[in-house]
Amino acid sequence: MTTEPAAPAELPPPAPGRLRLLSYNVRSLRDDRRALVRVIRACAPDLVCVQESPRYWRPRGQAAWLARRTGTAVLAGGGRAAAGPLLLGRPGVRVAAVHDRLLPKTRGLHARGFATALVEVPGAARFTVTSCHLSLDADERMRQFELLTGQLRYAELGVIAGDFNEHPDGPGWRSLAARLQDGHVVAPWGGEMTSVPENPYQRLDAVFATPGIEVLACGVPHGLPGVTGADLRAATDHLPVLAVLQLPAG
Repeated sequence: MTTEPAAPAELPPPAPGRLRLLSYNVRSLRDDRRALVRVIRACAPDLVCVQESPRYWRPRGQAAWLARRTGTAVLAGGGRAAAGPLLLGRPGVRVAAVHDRLLPKTRGLHARGFATALVEVPGAARFTVTSCHLSLDADERMRQFELLTGQLRYAELGVIAGDFNEHPDGPGWRSLAARLQDGHVVAPWGGEMTSVPENPYQRLDAVFATPGIEVLACGVPHGLPGVTGADLRAATDHLPVLAVLQLPAG
């Protein structure tokens, strides 16, 4: 019998320059799509950093389907543009520029990439947002960590979110956390472990933010109204990470 985690404290209320960002590995939409859509809609995100969006069969159409069902629009990335990472945004989020990047590929390993957009939300300074899904191979993953912060060069402020396939004590994660704020460490909220949904025992997924962005809350949305344990277990093989971020005025 699965024990449901206790409901977290209430999230900070909406305010000018404040947004919700959700990071979620959706495993190519191979699981219960209705459960996935219910989880995303219940989190009410302004931005969604998706990992493992479908890459091979109608990637654009499937990304558009997910956007349509969750009340968002495709901003950047997707199956072939970024080898899986995808950015979705609610109406009102404006894309000033797209900076997707395909990464050098090691023979025999999956293609990887970054989905990055320079975005604007009303009342806030411009910032970049990047969705990433790093390699299972330690050497290749470290090279990808080294490239990742280059996606921040398009604005003073930025957010990087994704499935890092590494634990917080790993060398790449530690190097990133030395430069950026690890959201759940700075403002712990909800759950910490993101894998696997049936028995969460490891933290592979995270939201990082540059100094200048205030992290108000960050964690797995166990018990958030509308988010059920059954849906989290059925939707995909990772748990989502929800962050509330306060951006400086623009």
